[in-house]
Amino acid sequence: MTSRRGHDPSRRARADGADVSRRRDADRPAGLRGRDLPILQGRGASYNPPNRFERHYVEPDPEALEADAEAPLTELIDDPSRSIIATNDSPDVGFDASVNPYRGCSHGCVYCYARPTHEYLGYSAGLDFETKILVKRRAPEMLREALSRPSWKPRVVAMSGVTDPYQPAEARLGVTRGCLEVLRDFRNPVAIITKNRLVARDADVLADLASHGAAAVLVSITSLDRSLQRVLEPRTSTPSGRLETVRRLADAGIPVGVMVAPVIPGLTDHEAPSIVAAAAEAGALAAHWTMLRLPHGVKELFEDWLEAHFPDRRARVLHRIREVRDGRLSDAAFGRRQRGTGEYAGQVAALFAAAVRKAGLPGMPPLSAEAFRVPGGARQLGLFA
Repeated sequence: MTSRRGHDPSRRARADGADVSRRRDADRPAGLRGRDLPILQGRGASYNPPNRFERHYVEPDPEALEADAEAPLTELIDDPSRSIIATNDSPDVGFDASVNPYRGCSHGCVYCYARPTHEYLGYSAGLDFETKILVKRRAPEMLREALSRPSWKPRVVAMSGVTDPYQPAEARLGVTRGCLEVLRDFRNPVAIITKNRLVARDADVLADLASHGAAAVLVSITSLDRSLQRVLEPRTSTPSGRLETVRRLADAGIPVGVMVAPVIPGLTDHEAPSIVAAAAEAGALAAHWTMLRLPHGVKELFEDWLEAHFPDRRARVLHRIREVRDGRLSDAAFGRRQRGTGEYAGQVAALFAAAVRKAGLPGMPPLSAEAFRVPGGARQLGLFA
């Protein structure tokens, strides 16, 4: 695990250049490679790779680890953030405002591009990301304050822009539901992306918003293969459960689509047509996709995961990823990071487009902020002139 200077999760770790430990897997003794550590049931990562911002790193002692080692429990930590709406100017994400009730995610998806965000908190992108979950318990209260300000321009709020708003702890804490109730009171449009069937719990609130053209849900489905999903996304809802969620939301009158994300070259890319067809049958209106990218410490985690679970496919999968990432395992450039480049990326795009056409998906209706109001106050018609 990484060492931390203090325990305030809101601080940002320093990056001091040459003093920062950035060990690569090949630089470590063979006995300390992540792929040689025990596979932890219910976790995507088996260890904590070094935090690129920290000076010190503690290696686990492989001799002290048993083959049947138990996975660490999830720790919920109060997040002291004083604001709740994050904004961005990225041209390829589809929204500029988002609410993230949680930081870190216990779903444990090994490929998650958000893992490195935990490094800014002094943690690791590995086990820390899925076991140390920061909870913004005051999120509904802060959101109500933000939407009440005269400076707020009503527009689509994404939940979430980084980690899943319906991870397991939400079933007990209800922070995301609290935020949705605030959005309903203001009739501010919301777009949700989730891998968890728990979103159907809030169909009543979402249906109210949808009646004003102010709600949409994308259910993320990476694979229909239960055995693959179990190790790739260990604490997410099953593929069949996610399809049932699409059906339940559609039946409630809530615009719903699927996000096939990420497409993993050489591992899940062939499933796009079957996922789109199943989603259409369940009532989805649209299907979108993104290509896998492996930023920072996620590279090491994913390579070791492949070695542990699919050693026969490891070389082929990594070759395909590099093929769509211009020889690398990640590309953060706008316009390329979501789709990749090259002939193989083009083939994936063409396959997906053909699947959408065959399924006859009409697309999601646009979200509207026309019904926005401040509860108890005057309607802000001037904002839409």
